[in-house]
Amino acid sequence: MMQRPKRHRAYAPDPNAPGRTCDMPGCPEAGEYRAPKSRRNLSEYFWFCLEHVRAYNSSWDFYKGMSAAEVEAQLRADTSWQRPSWPLGHLGAGAAWDEDMLRDPLHILAAGRANGTRHVETERPPAELREPLATLGLSWPTTMDVVKMRYKELAKRHHPDANGGSRDAEERLKTINVAYAAVRSKLGSETRVAAGG
Repeated sequence: MMQRPKRHRAYAPDPNAPGRTCDMPGCPEAGEYRAPKSRRNLSEYFWFCLEHVRAYNSSWDFYKGMSAAEVEAQLRADTSWQRPSWPLGHLGAGAAWDEDMLRDPLHILAAGRANGTRHVETERPPAELREPLATLGLSWPTTMDVVKMRYKELAKRHHPDANGGSRDAEERLKTINVAYAAVRSKLGSETRVAAGG
């Protein structure tokens, strides 16, 4: 029958004890049990004998002297293992996204935004698309599906037949057609590059 390896018992002397006498003044016993010196520095220890470490532990109160706000802050820090945290969707204080990290040639992030998901703008549109996007009333990044839907909506609204043959509506529709063609050609070329074609 195989024997289990012996485990270090919680009440057994610390195997890493420095081999010195108890830190309690006047005690000649060996200091085999460690206890933290303060809550500010939990890696510095007193070394006590068993009797004195029990007395020290019974009077130890980590939160002693802390205000209610400090206790609350400590408990919150403990829930994230003393690591910094911030609300989902935000970065740490003063941090900024690396734009190269957020390139989205397949417009996956824009598709999420189009479905109603909150999305932080990460890119500025290319210079040649700023005016066409403004004409169409779209923000960047966008997808071809969104552009088509917007174009159809604007074409119906500004078609001369829907506006009693108005010359202003006809000119506006021409501007919308030029803007749509510019955005369509740019998005089409990016999609072909992303797909490897």
